[in-house]
Formats: sequence, structure tokens, C-alpha cells
Amino acid sequence: MLGGWKGGERMVKVKIPESHPRRESLLYRDKIVEGLDEGIVSKEGLIAHGRGEAFDYLLGEKTVEEALDAEKAGVAAMLLGRSSAISVNGNTAALAPEKLIELSELLDAPLEVNLFYKSEERVERIIAHLKKHGASRVLGRKGDAKLPIESERAKVDSDGIYRADVVLVALEDGDRTEALEKMGKSVVAIDLNPLSRTAQKAAISIIDELSRALDNMIDMARFMRDLSADELNSVLESYDNDRILKSTLEKIAKGLMMLGLESR
Repeated sequence: MLGGWKGGERMVKVKIPESHPRRESLLYRDKIVEGLDEGIVSKEGLIAHGRGEAFDYLLGEKTVEEALDAEKAGVAAMLLGRSSAISVNGNTAALAPEKLIELSELLDAPLEVNLFYKSEERVERIIAHLKKHGASRVLGRKGDAKLPIESERAKVDSDGIYRADVVLVALEDGDRTEALEKMGKSVVAIDLNPLSRTAQKAAISIIDELSRALDNMIDMARFMRDLSADELNSVLESYDNDRILKSTLEKIAKGLMMLGLESR
């Protein structure tokens, strides 16, 4: 079902046909709007989601080979990490709460709410939303440690993101990614924009739609958590993030060219 707006008010939801070519994208879009209605997503989060949709469209709205390589490397890094954590913002909580929770459990990586447009009320709403979907523990209330940046995102929990040596972030801002890397942490980023500072500064950049990326990482984690440290290290040693970004940009450029040809 998909909702809409009229005169500033939410209209009754309408059914999206199974045959609609962009059905999944429209359903994700509606989840984001519902998150806004519930006080989970910020208005600025709507803009960020739309920007990601544009890149996804150019990649064919599918997981490309480069993203699979990055997802595998990301899982390996989190399994090898002394302490991993998964950062959650409003968009990710609205789009894929159950998947975040499942990946958190598989990788033994706590979920921590961390927001740029932060208020205590919004943090509590996101924590409640995650718990409603099955999370047993969600960090983000304490804020008893600080990252070296000048924003509300600087406040983190000492037993979550601050302690972690590997942090999974999604749909994030580049300032915090860069700060985490400067602190010696490895950042695994899920971001559909390969030109963003987040993707450019992360150790592992997953250029994929959030729900697809999490699905893939969950499947990989089920298998990879039984691998030895040597096997996991082999995955990381063969991974080249610069190559992944370059190759993905080439595919986006090709997508633009194909659209130009089709419009003639």
C-alpha cells in the first residue's frame, strides 16, 4: 500500500500493483514518509532518501557486483573486529528495523541511535520503534563519550560506537565517518552516492540500497561467522575500496549514457 498527500494531510493509502516496475522503490518511499509521520525521520531525511533513489535508478535498482564484494568485506571486517557496532538513524530505523536487528544479532554488534538532527524525544521514539520490532537492547541514550566533531553526532555511548573498532553506518554524513576513521576505527558505509564524503572516507563503501544491502549481509553473516580468522582476513586482503568506487562510478556513467540514448 502507498500513501499520498492532499492539502497538507495524509490521504488514504492506495494499493501498488505487483506489476509496477518501481514497486519496491515506492514502498520504501512510503516507509520513509510514515517514519516522518511517527517522528522518527527528519524532514531533511526525505531529501537524503530521494538523492539515494536517483543513484539507485542509474544502477538499475539492483545490487551490482561491486556492492556484493563490499558487503562481503564489510561482514568480514565486523566479524574480525574486537568490538563492532551498528549506527542507526531515522531513515534506517524506518526502512529496515527487523533487518538491522537480525544483522546486529548475527554479528554481535549493538545498535546505537546517533542523529544529526537530534532531540531526546526523537532518540526515544527510534529506540521504542526498534524495540517494537524485536530489539532487546538499543544504545544511544547515555552520550557519555564524545567524538572529535562539532555536532550532536559527537555524543556517543562509551560501550557502543566509542568502544567499537569497526562501525557500520548507513545513509550518514561524511564528518562523522572521517572522525571515526581518524580515531583508528574502520567504517563500513552503506551509501548509494559513491561521491559522498561518507563513501569516499569509509574503509569499505557499500553502494547499494539499504534493504538489499542488509539482506545480503545477513545471508553472508550466517555463512561467514563459521569461517576462520585467516579466511576472513583473506577476504579483506583481496578487497580494494578505491577500485570498487571507481568501477561503480563507471556503471553510473554508463547508466546516464543509456538514459540519454533512450530519450532520443
